[in-house]
Amino acid sequence: MSTAEQTSESPSPKRARFFYGWVIVAVMATASAISMAMGTLNFGLFVRPMGDELGISRATFGWAQSVRSFAGALTSPWIGRIIDKFGARWLLAGATFATALAMLALGGIQSGWQMVLLFGVIGLTGFAAPGSLVTSVPVMKWFETKRGRAVAMLSLGIPIGALLLLPLTQLLIDYLGWRTAWVVLGIFGAVVIIPLSIIFVRRQPEDMGLRVDGGDPHDPDGPAPPETVSLTLKEAIRTPSFWALTIVFSLVSMSIGTIGLHRMPAFIDRGIDALDVALATSLDAIFAGVATFGMGMMSDKFPSKYLGAFGFVLLSLASVITIYATTTPLMYFSMAVFGLGIGGMMFLQNVVWAEYFGRMHLGAIRGAVMPITLVVGGIGAPLAGYIRDATGTYDVVWWVGAALLFVGAVAVVLAKPPQHA
Repeated sequence: MSTAEQTSESPSPKRARFFYGWVIVAVMATASAISMAMGTLNFGLFVRPMGDELGISRATFGWAQSVRSFAGALTSPWIGRIIDKFGARWLLAGATFATALAMLALGGIQSGWQMVLLFGVIGLTGFAAPGSLVTSVPVMKWFETKRGRAVAMLSLGIPIGALLLLPLTQLLIDYLGWRTAWVVLGIFGAVVIIPLSIIFVRRQPEDMGLRVDGGDPHDPDGPAPPETVSLTLKEAIRTPSFWALTIVFSLVSMSIGTIGLHRMPAFIDRGIDALDVALATSLDAIFAGVATFGMGMMSDKFPSKYLGAFGFVLLSLASVITIYATTTPLMYFSMAVFGLGIGGMMFLQNVVWAEYFGRMHLGAIRGAVMPITLVVGGIGAPLAGYIRDATGTYDVVWWVGAALLFVGAVAVVLAKPPQHA
């Protein structure tokens, strides 16, 4: 056989194709980054200036956050099913547009009830929250064996957004006022996220003739699809695992609600500079991203539930530190530990549902869980506000929250994956 014949019969090496799933990760990471300035992590920076000007109580700010959660609970079952059936392309664009309009309206409010109402509108969209369905579920649709790495890359959006946009929020408030800050941030979010969503977001790899994790389904030499089972919502809710995870995330969400919003004004009340609090909150988000990234990269070696439980323990520790954080260095330390814990929670929330129940009906499953976790979680913020307004301190409710977080850590370790037939 001639050299030419050998060459023609020998299989030529195939060039590795770029997997479009990484485009989805990049878009959703960008959306998560921008969401840090859309009334989520930066909301606490508005509490003092808005409260001082309009006479809004801390409990009312807590209710704004809770009403957003309650509103999200109403729509999340439908949002999850829409993502499963049609994808998040137009859903993310529409949710961003509605959120931006609400933020523009926040710049013109005159009373607390108007703020609460507008946060309810934001909640209905299912956007503007870390781990929201419209930014997390689409990524899980594209990956199985590489899911941990995808979550790691997705998590980079939150620290980058916090690092850049929380100090920007405080500067806008300081130099332009809180009203203009809401308007500028709303326009910025819409201008960035809406075009990216419409142009790049697609539902799942099969829609583009690809395999999950990359490859061409017609290419026999491509990577074989993983042999996993996807449970329907009806099948999932019959498993003890579904209810165990739902209870855990509900308790953790309620505990985080008692401290997540109120720690920022609490630190300012203790005489710590507002810009330092904004920078420390950015540090919080940076450490959250670092933790999620690290856990995503380690998920091949360690079960996700143990990594997530470690995050819950850190959240419990951070709550205790926050009670005693009366100096700027201790405040920074508490924020860093809290961020590491949040990172563990976000990693677990993104990964464990897909791990336990599969990716095909993930939107419907997580959409069914969110009403429970959001309603229970929504109790925390106003409860902490009422206790602070009545007693002048958050300490009691934060101690209870720390205990619940530790209980959540134990419970998630005991939760077992469902037994597939």
